[in-house]
Amino acid sequence: MPSFKLLAALSACIAPVLGITVSTADDSYTVDTGSSYGFTATISRSSCDITSLNFYGTEYQYGSTFSHIASGLGSATVSYTTSGDYVIFQCVADSDDFDLTHYMVFADASSSIYMGTYTVSEPAIGELRYIFRLTGLTEAYPNGNVSYTAGGTAVEASDVYQVGSETRSKFYSSDRFIDDDVYCATTTDASIHACWLRPNSQATEKSSGGPFFRDINLNYGGDYHSVTYYMNSNHAQTESYRQGFHGPYVFSFSRSGIPKASDYDVSFFDDLDLTGYTGASGRGYVSGTASGVSSDFPIVVHWYNDDYQGWAYASSSGSFSSPALVAGTYTMALYQDEFLAATSTVSVTAGSTTTASIAATNVALTDSHTTIFQMGDYDGQPTGFLNADKQLRMHPSDSRMSNWAPGTVASTDASALPMAIFTDVNNGQAISFSLDSAVSNEATLRIATTIAYAGGRPQASVNDYTCTAPSAPTAIDSRGVTRGAYRGRGDVYDCTIPSGTLTSGDNTVTINVISGSSGDAYLSPNVVLDAIELFY
Repeated sequence: MPSFKLLAALSACIAPVLGITVSTADDSYTVDTGSSYGFTATISRSSCDITSLNFYGTEYQYGSTFSHIASGLGSATVSYTTSGDYVIFQCVADSDDFDLTHYMVFADASSSIYMGTYTVSEPAIGELRYIFRLTGLTEAYPNGNVSYTAGGTAVEASDVYQVGSETRSKFYSSDRFIDDDVYCATTTDASIHACWLRPNSQATEKSSGGPFFRDINLNYGGDYHSVTYYMNSNHAQTESYRQGFHGPYVFSFSRSGIPKASDYDVSFFDDLDLTGYTGASGRGYVSGTASGVSSDFPIVVHWYNDDYQGWAYASSSGSFSSPALVAGTYTMALYQDEFLAATSTVSVTAGSTTTASIAATNVALTDSHTTIFQMGDYDGQPTGFLNADKQLRMHPSDSRMSNWAPGTVASTDASALPMAIFTDVNNGQAISFSLDSAVSNEATLRIATTIAYAGGRPQASVNDYTCTAPSAPTAIDSRGVTRGAYRGRGDVYDCTIPSGTLTSGDNTVTINVISGSSGDAYLSPNVVLDAIELFY
């Protein structure tokens, strides 16, 4: 019969919080949330790695490499506390590689892990992510097998693969942050979903890149499915990293289909006293009306400063209300879809709503002129151009792509004009148009781009007139179009065409990408097109 001392010692290793128990071993903690589906997670006491993840009687954690921040913190001080219905794990890493505190919160009877990551400085690796490595979940939601690279052959670096007749990459799983509130690895019969969710704007307010930034979500490489939550990276990075409290963000198992981010209430974080977290009492709102942009496009309002960012869609009439923003002064930006229309400054006060409207000031949207032709819309995307409907989910070399060098294209047929011009693939792309009579005025050729690679920028000629070579754009240190990216700095190039250049009858615009760099095929200097307009 066991002694009372032994029973007391065993009881001390199991700390109950309602249905949740935390069992302590020499090298790990195991949390059983008491979920009706059965959900347990084992956390290393020395590294903060999740070494076991069991749901509904099945182990999903890959056994050879665990789940963690980055590729593992290496070492961390791991402890836990309880608060009401919650168990809060705290992992403190203070080394040459990391200066952060990572939180994992387990709720009574839940099959979710609520996370937050407080960073003092950027990890030495230069990006911040949490990655789950899961087995038995080979399918992907919402973009299907575009990131299923198992059995493939690398065609670019070590992240773009040929699988059968298709090119695939982990980068092709990405979606714009403004729309990316849930993504999942699933079983083949879709009975189990393991998902990342962004329950509100706080999940991305410390990220970098704004509402249209996108990053790797999913990648099935054969041994396991990488289910990754990126907080920042240099993948087409356009602004400096933000430090502080990233989150809450949520990992959740489901047996009832795809979970909805809006079903996850994270307001309880206000009561957990986590380092760097700002609750509702330190936040305010901005409301107003956006004008001068077309209701034919989504209208987006974006608030940002060095420490925080947030965004919201406006209604078709332009009315908007911000998410809960930490008090401070922000730049407020207005977009016609992804095309920057205006910026202003607004102050947010905790506990109140600031009224501030914004109107488009970008001359591409506001100036009155006579358009000779326009290909594409000023929407910050290559939508409508050749291959734009495929570029997010496959490599430019993919056999499903249309020919990138179609020859001369009529100005009336944007769908025939390639969305990207590469110095080594289709440079000197010609556009033909016809005029009933010569144009006696000076004219302007405007080429709006979304991203450039290797210093690429467009230098155009109109008939016999060649535009001055523009200076190199601000560099983005990342591959773009080959990784499924099109969002960069949105550079716009205007060229003044002398009077008498545009003649009656046939005319031609020729676009060459110039650069001081070189490269082969789709890794040669290039630009992605947003819109081309000739006007006077």
